[in-house]
Amino acid sequence: MTPAAPLIGVVALLLLATALGVVLQRRNGRIRRFDGGERLDPADLGAVLGGEALGPQGAVVQFSTEYCARCPGVRRLIAALLDGRRGIGFAHVDLTRDPALAKRFGVLQTPTVLVVDGEGRLRSRLSGPISREALENSLVPLTGGNDDRDDA
Repeated sequence: MTPAAPLIGVVALLLLATALGVVLQRRNGRIRRFDGGERLDPADLGAVLGGEALGPQGAVVQFSTEYCARCPGVRRLIAALLDGRRGIGFAHVDLTRDPALAKRFGVLQTPTVLVVDGEGRLRSRLSGPISREALENSLVPLTGGNDDRDDA
């Protein structure tokens, strides 16, 4: 066996690992925006929002599991951003005991956050590590860029 064969194998493995790393990194923190054409089934929204009504401006729905390390921080971030903001509801859904909801809403990783307008149309879907800036930008279609807080 020539020394070139193992060297080529190592280089090929490094290139493959690098490509895989880039793909996985791009998937984390992914934000998908929607034009408002995709409407969620009201029965599905009712199952997720439970007693919490869809606000007149919309709602933010966070899907998480008990084992998700990032989920509590994202939940606090959402609560802080929505604190005192009129017209936007918030629902936290733990998929640990109801994995059928994950399939129904296409949740492949946690945290996943859906931003839904007042008519039940999906506006944004955020998956993976979620920054404050990304979440604030996702709320713009609901607020029109206005900070509609009670204390503002």
